[in-house]
Amino acid sequence: MTKVLRVLVVDDEPAIRRFLRASLSAQGYQVIEAQTAHGALELFRRNTPDVVVLDLGLPDGDGFDVIKELRDGGSAAPIIVLSSRTDEAGKVRALDLGADDYVTKPFGVEELLARLRAALRHRLQQQGEKPVFKSGDLTVDLVRRIITARGAEVKLSPREYDLLRLLVMHAGKVLTHRFILHEVWGTETDVQYLRIYIRALRQKIERDPERPEHILTETGVGYRLRMLE
Repeated sequence: MTKVLRVLVVDDEPAIRRFLRASLSAQGYQVIEAQTAHGALELFRRNTPDVVVLDLGLPDGDGFDVIKELRDGGSAAPIIVLSSRTDEAGKVRALDLGADDYVTKPFGVEELLARLRAALRHRLQQQGEKPVFKSGDLTVDLVRRIITARGAEVKLSPREYDLLRLLVMHAGKVLTHRFILHEVWGTETDVQYLRIYIRALRQKIERDPERPEHILTETGVGYRLRMLE
């Protein structure tokens, strides 16, 4: 019997909660709801949901506090943030605190469901990491350090490999510029330096580097390695 996945929806707007309850329930998710940061943390402790959908603007605090509290408490449950189109700084801060992804209001249910599936898949992948990553025409063997694109082996520099490996280990998740620079370079180097390496990687693994299918740019935030079927 398939486990019913439990989603904690945290938003103080009744219309948004109704929309999410109906949409997620129709897809077989069990939905629990909170209107405040305090209520969200209480419900999380009592119900241990599989995933959290969180609005950043709450009446008794903000969503950043909820993210920090959950991550400091050791929870690895995926967190999808609901954010406004113009709030790039908020998206970056939420991701740096430990959120897995974000959707921008107004959003469609299909986009949210796709982000939920990707976040859950990423979490499962981390729990039982597979040595070989496959996405569309891209294959990355993390044990043998062999990369193939469209059936041909691709040669990468050590730094390019480290960058691609980081993206593979967090496939489907948005990684901020700051996180990538810290993990790959060990310091906050100029973002322009990172862009040069991303461009070089795209030249080697993308069918059309100008219209990438694998390494996607999240404007003002960072990059995401797409998980293609």
